[in-house]
Amino acid sequence: MAVKIRLLRMGKIRNPQYRIVVADSRTKRDGRAIEYVGIYQPKEHPSVIQVKSERVQYWLSVGAQPSEAVQRILEKTGDWQQFKGLPAPPPLLVAEPKQSRTEVYEAEAKSAAGVADTPAKTPKKAPAKTAEKAAAAPEAAEAKPDQTKVADRAEPNREAVAETAEDPAGAGADAS
Repeated sequence: MAVKIRLLRMGKIRNPQYRIVVADSRTKRDGRAIEYVGIYQPKEHPSVIQVKSERVQYWLSVGAQPSEAVQRILEKTGDWQQFKGLPAPPPLLVAEPKQSRTEVYEAEAKSAAGVADTPAKTPKKAPAKTAEKAAAAPEAAEAKPDQTKVADRAEPNREAVAETAEDPAGAGADAS
């Protein structure tokens, strides 16, 4: 049985995505495969190429023949040179890891607000801070009632205002 390492096409129209497969040479292009040994996505920038190197080396050693396209992919990953005993190629371009959208948004919001990007310092002595907060809590509790009393004094009593106010509509004139 003649074994080939070739591409199995997947994906949508105008968005091809391939699996690198080991298959019998007599099967269809998208037919049954013996083993899946990698993926190739040419539309990404840079192209995504992932190959199970040890499995490819095994299949090449037992006589599997790569198609022309797969041979070019294996040359880029260095698997073909490793099989032939040639020097390794230069490393492939690799896409930078994507930042999460929330991180990008927060960074943009900080830069728009003019806030410096400094990490918050965490206190080393947490028990000392809780003691200070407990000491500050009674002071804060005392300050709140004083503030509410000041606010009550500032607002006049509605009933008192209603008794002393003159009725501009003249509704009180009927009562006299």
